[in-house]
Amino acid sequence: MECYTFGQMLMTIRMGQKAETPDGRIVMRTSAGLIWTNGLLNGKTVEIKDYLFSDLWQIYEDEESMKEGVRREKHEEREREMLENQYEELRLASRKR
Repeated sequence: MECYTFGQMLMTIRMGQKAETPDGRIVMRTSAGLIWTNGLLNGKTVEIKDYLFSDLWQIYEDEESMKEGVRREKHEEREREMLENQYEELRLASRKR
Protein backbone atom coordinates (compact mmCIF):
# COMPACT_ATOMS: atom_id res chain seq x y z
CA MET A 1 0.00 0.00 0.00
CA GLU A 2 1.04 3.53 -0.72
CA CYS A 3 1.61 5.98 2.12
CA TYR A 4 0.49 9.61 2.01
CA THR A 5 1.13 12.68 4.11
CA PHE A 6 -2.02 14.32 5.47
CA GLY A 7 -2.20 16.85 2.65
CA GLN A 8 -1.60 14.20 -0.01
CA MET A 9 -4.25 11.99 1.58
CA LEU A 10 -6.79 14.82 1.45
CA MET A 11 -6.10 15.26 -2.27
CA THR A 12 -6.31 11.52 -3.00
CA ILE A 13 -9.04 10.05 -0.80
CA ARG A 14 -12.36 9.50 -2.55
CA MET A 15 -15.81 9.44 -1.01
CA GLY A 16 -16.36 6.16 0.80
CA GLN A 17 -12.67 5.41 1.27
CA LYS A 18 -10.92 5.18 4.61
CA ALA A 19 -7.42 6.24 5.60
CA GLU A 20 -5.48 4.83 8.53
CA THR A 21 -2.34 5.83 10.39
CA PRO A 22 0.17 3.22 11.59
CA ASP A 23 -1.06 3.73 15.18
CA GLY A 24 -4.62 2.79 14.17
CA ARG A 25 -6.48 6.09 13.82
CA ILE A 26 -9.00 5.84 10.99
CA VAL A 27 -10.94 8.47 9.05
CA MET A 28 -13.51 8.04 6.29
CA ARG A 29 -14.48 10.52 3.61
CA THR A 30 -18.25 10.85 3.47
CA SER A 31 -20.64 13.24 1.77
CA ALA A 32 -20.65 15.15 5.07
CA GLY A 33 -16.85 15.48 5.11
CA LEU A 34 -13.96 13.61 6.71
CA ILE A 35 -15.05 11.79 9.87
CA TRP A 36 -13.31 9.68 12.50
CA THR A 37 -14.46 6.05 12.44
CA ASN A 38 -12.91 4.77 15.64
CA GLY A 39 -11.69 5.82 19.06
CA LEU A 40 -12.93 8.61 21.30
CA LEU A 41 -13.86 10.82 18.34
CA ASN A 42 -15.82 8.13 16.46
CA GLY A 43 -18.43 9.81 14.24
CA LYS A 44 -17.02 13.32 14.73
CA THR A 45 -15.84 15.55 11.91
CA VAL A 46 -12.05 15.68 11.63
CA GLU A 47 -10.58 18.97 12.82
CA ILE A 48 -7.29 19.79 11.14
CA LYS A 49 -4.68 20.12 13.87
CA ASP A 50 -0.89 20.20 13.86
CA TYR A 51 -0.35 16.56 14.84
CA LEU A 52 -2.16 15.32 11.70
CA PHE A 53 0.51 16.85 9.48
CA SER A 54 3.21 14.54 10.84
CA ASP A 55 1.26 11.31 10.16
CA LEU A 56 1.46 8.92 7.26
CA TRP A 57 -1.84 7.56 5.95
CA GLN A 58 -2.81 4.49 3.94
CA ILE A 59 -6.04 4.66 1.94
CA TYR A 60 -8.28 1.62 1.56
CA GLU A 61 -11.88 0.47 1.20
CA ASP A 62 -13.77 -2.06 3.29
CA GLU A 63 -17.36 -3.26 3.55
CA GLU A 64 -18.49 -0.25 5.61
CA SER A 65 -16.85 2.27 3.32
CA MET A 66 -18.24 0.60 0.19
CA LYS A 67 -21.75 1.53 1.37
CA GLU A 68 -20.77 5.20 1.47
CA GLY A 69 -18.99 4.89 -1.88
CA VAL A 70 -22.20 3.97 -3.70
CA ARG A 71 -22.96 7.66 -4.34
CA ARG A 72 -19.34 8.42 -5.25
CA GLU A 73 -19.75 9.16 -8.97
CA LYS A 74 -22.66 11.54 -8.46
CA HIS A 75 -20.86 13.31 -5.61
CA GLU A 76 -17.61 13.66 -7.59
CA GLU A 77 -19.52 14.98 -10.60
CA ARG A 78 -21.10 17.64 -8.39
CA GLU A 79 -17.65 18.53 -6.97
CA ARG A 80 -16.24 18.93 -10.49
CA GLU A 81 -19.16 21.17 -11.48
CA MET A 82 -18.62 23.38 -8.44
CA LEU A 83 -14.88 23.66 -9.18
CA GLU A 84 -15.55 24.47 -12.82
CA ASN A 85 -18.05 27.16 -11.80
CA GLN A 86 -15.57 28.70 -9.36
CA TYR A 87 -12.85 28.66 -12.00
CA GLU A 88 -15.11 30.35 -14.54
CA GLU A 89 -16.11 33.01 -11.99
CA LEU A 90 -12.46 33.74 -11.22
CA ARG A 91 -11.59 33.83 -14.91
CA LEU A 92 -14.40 36.29 -15.65
CA ALA A 93 -13.47 38.46 -12.66
CA SER A 94 -9.83 38.64 -13.79
CA ARG A 95 -10.90 39.69 -17.31
CA LYS A 96 -12.90 42.60 -15.88
CA ARG A 97 -9.83 44.06 -14.16
